[in-house]
Amino acid sequence: MGMTENLLTTSQWVITLLLFLTILVQAARSIDWQAFRKDSALQHSFFGAAVVLGFVWQLRAGISPGLAIHIFGITALTLMLGWALAVLSGLLALVITVITGREPLLMFAANGLVTVMVPAFVSHWIMRWERRRDFRNFFAYLFFCGFFGAGISVAAAGIVMCLMLWTSGVYAFDELVHEYLRYLPLFMIPEGFVNGTVVTGLMVFHPDRLTTLDQRRYR
Repeated sequence: MGMTENLLTTSQWVITLLLFLTILVQAARSIDWQAFRKDSALQHSFFGAAVVLGFVWQLRAGISPGLAIHIFGITALTLMLGWALAVLSGLLALVITVITGREPLLMFAANGLVTVMVPAFVSHWIMRWERRRDFRNFFAYLFFCGFFGAGISVAAAGIVMCLMLWTSGVYAFDELVHEYLRYLPLFMIPEGFVNGTVVTGLMVFHPDRLTTLDQRRYR
């Protein structure tokens, strides 16, 4: 989303940092690192996705500070790796944007929370919901978790970002509605299309790369 310096108050920055560190620790503890070290395909997906996202996130649009628009891609990443590895891979991509100067280091936690962690959690929750419903058609996984999940995840991230900017006093609520929120449904469409297309390609050619896909349910 492109949080820049001086957009958050000191208290917001501290709270955001604490939330960021808490989720980061939980993600790191949730990963089976021994299995990860042994699975070269998973490592390739992890690092390859981070590099791709790191360069995709260089492309963005927006006029006002903090209200940048770009493709997230976190939903596809979550379905590929699981939420914990998706968070770490997304943060690695965010490191690339910091190195290239697209994001400030001071706002790494805020950008990581909004751009990576919130979409990953929403995508993970939708994937778990699809599992609990026990759909037997693989199109349910594709549309609910891929297309629909991506749109909802970017909407959730956008709303969280707007709440942060509104409560910090940087923007009035009317400004956020006028410059960002009223366009949010339009952002959801390309996000859903890009992530859904990636997931579709993986389901057809490399279903084993989707670690959250239980292929036995759809046979």
